[in-house]
Amino acid sequence: MNTIRRFQEDVYLRECRAKVTGLTEKDGKCQITLNQTIFFPTGGGQSCDVGTIDNLPIIDVYESDDEIFHVTDQLNHGLSIGDEVEIAIDWAHRFDNMQRHCGEHILSGIFFELYGGVNRGFHMGEEYMTIDISLEEKPEFDKISWEMAKEAELRTNQAIWSNLPVITRHFDKREDAENLPLRKALAFDEDITIVCVGATSNPADCVACCGTHPSTSGQVGMLKIYKVESNKGMFRIYFEAGQRAFTQYQARFDVLTTLENKLSAGFGDLLSKYEAQQEKAKESRNELYHLKKSVIMREISDIKASLTPAFVKKYDKLAINDILDIGKELKGLIPTIAFLVHQPSNTVLLFSDQYDCNKLVKENADIYGGKGGGNKNSARAIFSKAEYVDTFIDLIEKHLR
Repeated sequence: MNTIRRFQEDVYLRECRAKVTGLTEKDGKCQITLNQTIFFPTGGGQSCDVGTIDNLPIIDVYESDDEIFHVTDQLNHGLSIGDEVEIAIDWAHRFDNMQRHCGEHILSGIFFELYGGVNRGFHMGEEYMTIDISLEEKPEFDKISWEMAKEAELRTNQAIWSNLPVITRHFDKREDAENLPLRKALAFDEDITIVCVGATSNPADCVACCGTHPSTSGQVGMLKIYKVESNKGMFRIYFEAGQRAFTQYQARFDVLTTLENKLSAGFGDLLSKYEAQQEKAKESRNELYHLKKSVIMREISDIKASLTPAFVKKYDKLAINDILDIGKELKGLIPTIAFLVHQPSNTVLLFSDQYDCNKLVKENADIYGGKGGGNKNSARAIFSKAEYVDTFIDLIEKHLR
């Protein structure tokens, strides 16, 4: 028995009664079929409805061979074939999908109208939606710039604010559906559903679609484009619609307000103050770089003048990479071995022209719970406690006498 799709008759129907027509176990879950359902199955880029069947959680809904399967992870469900059950969808989830999917329709229709862009891919993700637009119908356009995207965004929101009717029509045959002003050619010959936003004489969008949509475009609320990027010869548009777009707007506005407060700026001069801060930071980094180079060169000079066998020096201000630069400049000058210690991390850097530093670390560091390695001329040993640093250095010194 094929499932009657009540969601095609009324997308606002949130609950109804139905009869269980099948119960099967698959992958540790129960698959329930009903004589009728208000649950929309995954399809057309849209996620399925979730909800309950007699208070059993429905976590997935899919279609196969004209049947709709409702999946629950409750194997001890207590249902039997022929039972009459109460089914209910999660309305917040359904309406979220309706807002987002209808917003995508309008945006795709506007890209087609303005730039001859054909939607060749649609994804409704958790963080954002994407459409892949192929510029095919108007040869004067070979790319989608940010300004073009902003114009499409404005036109889309104007269609939303106009509160246009959203009409879903079902057709048995292709020739009947093709009388409508479709923006994309039909891919099948029968059982066709067309969604039209606005009057058929001048629609914001008109295309085949099996998803759920609100009855008017105004219920979408708003749409916001986030980004445009090239993708496999097309242009991927990142965007959001409905309450999700509003929530994203709130979050981003909060960040903007925080930045304004931190920089003592208003919206009008926020960018200029940020750029001024960046310039100051760049100058500070440049000044610090040259100052550090001067300190390192002076340190190298001082060490060269005072090198002794088993030389040890500790640093608490310089970074490990700075200490490595010092050690590299000592190559060919070290009588036996030099230990340069980065105190904050309890790291001993070994440098030698005569002994295998990597071997010394590998054979001795783990005695004190250390670890590390390197190469013949330089290596490092890292310890959990500062006292192990001196003990390790003392051990190596005695080993090399």
